[in-house]
Amino acid sequence: MARPARETAASFRNRILASLPGAVRRALQDDLTPVPLEFKTVIQDVDAPIRDVYFVESGIVSVLAAMTDGTAVEVATVGSEGFIGLPVALGTDRSVSQSVVQVAGDGFRMPARAFRRHFEERAELRATVNRYAQATFTLLAQSSACNRLHSIRERCARWLLTTSDRLGASAFPLTHEFLAQMLGVRRASVSEVLSELRADGLVATNRGKIDILQRRHLERESCECYWIVRSEYERLLDGKDSSPLLARIRRSVTEQSGAGKARSKAHPPRSSVEDKHS
Repeated sequence: MARPARETAASFRNRILASLPGAVRRALQDDLTPVPLEFKTVIQDVDAPIRDVYFVESGIVSVLAAMTDGTAVEVATVGSEGFIGLPVALGTDRSVSQSVVQVAGDGFRMPARAFRRHFEERAELRATVNRYAQATFTLLAQSSACNRLHSIRERCARWLLTTSDRLGASAFPLTHEFLAQMLGVRRASVSEVLSELRADGLVATNRGKIDILQRRHLERESCECYWIVRSEYERLLDGKDSSPLLARIRRSVTEQSGAGKARSKAHPPRSSVEDKHS
């Protein structure tokens, strides 16, 4: 029996698919197959041909930079705002990264060949995917700077907030070992930070799960990278205004005649970040 046509954006939780005009969504429908995204499933591997792309409806997929000794560090997360398979849109058929389901959910699979055809033929899809690519590049660049400049506590808070945003939930599965791998730090360092956040009443942890109890206070603990990346996704995918942090950073760089000399000015007071975005 044929699947019913999806006539409205509400039929999709994936923001890329939901943003497309109805005619484009209907054209894509026959090439989209609903699939479960099961925990720890590798849906794109290192230097392997990309045969399918995946539009995430729920759950989270981690994009990992893997090393020859078997270690890996998370460089990006993908939730319902995006899809796995961006290299296909950029004209290649493989990547050096690995994409692994971090939190189980569901999504839609599309053959890479079909995606490439739709991408070339449909300007609306092409424009949306290109904006998503720009948002992803911002995430990668900001994460690189964040890993160099900010404390483990700030980075941990940013990761928890981003994961909560991707899932649309304050509670989600998480182990100390997994978070340490995602942040590229020792497990002991993660345990220490989570213990501090728990003692401050910001989070609760229990049997491989974490619950954000005081989100606004956790936002104060995060660095500005969280807001910059979040606002860029909202600007590029939802048409919202740019983050006011960008104007603040631009002024500070200009005044100091070069990046890296004005971290204290580029990093606004916690209260101003919270008040602006709460």
